[in-house]
Amino acid sequence: MLKNDMEKKDQKTRTVKEVMTEVYKENLWGGKNEPFYSGSGSHKQKIVEPYILAVTKWLASLDEKLVVCDLGCGDFNVGRQLVSYSKEYVGIDVVDALIQRNQTLFKGDKLMFECLDIIQEKLPEGDCAIVRQVLQHLSNEEILMLMPKLREYRFLVVTEHLPFAEFVPNIDKPTDYDIRLRKKSGVVLTEAPFDLKPLKEKKLLTIGFRQRSQITTTLYQNF
Repeated sequence: MLKNDMEKKDQKTRTVKEVMTEVYKENLWGGKNEPFYSGSGSHKQKIVEPYILAVTKWLASLDEKLVVCDLGCGDFNVGRQLVSYSKEYVGIDVVDALIQRNQTLFKGDKLMFECLDIIQEKLPEGDCAIVRQVLQHLSNEEILMLMPKLREYRFLVVTEHLPFAEFVPNIDKPTDYDIRLRKKSGVVLTEAPFDLKPLKEKKLLTIGFRQRSQITTTLYQNF
């Protein structure tokens, strides 16, 4: 199925698993010669290296290591570099074949993978949820369903692709391969309709990107 076909298809009839399985099957995030390629946000060094530096610096600053749940771990090119800074690390994605591939490629005493629909299913317990460029692909309805689960983690490390200039946050879109930049919008959890009210909030990193946009990583402490 091509991009235009996906755009025309009524997304309400498709589950997140069906949508994301199609995205990887058709290489809609690039990497035509690489199965299960999670896109430039997971592979461009100008994006990945500063992110790893910022997140590992924060993790290393804590008094004790955390149980980290990586929600939407993708091809694990990023997450694999964070495992050693955690007490336990759980990589979670909705695509069965992707998780099977990760389980084969990545091993570690404190590393595990689970195939879960983060919208519909119960999430593992942990101290910190990493949600890196995941929410930007989801509809507002699905993000709203996820919000109570995110509030159960003490820390959230959320990365989103946002416009540079002032913008209207959280304009709705169907769940698909695309993000809200086309609508000159982006996901901001502290704004309506999500209204996250963290105890503390800190920008860990902002990286300028093409199309007058930025990839921003925010640390939220819920309690």
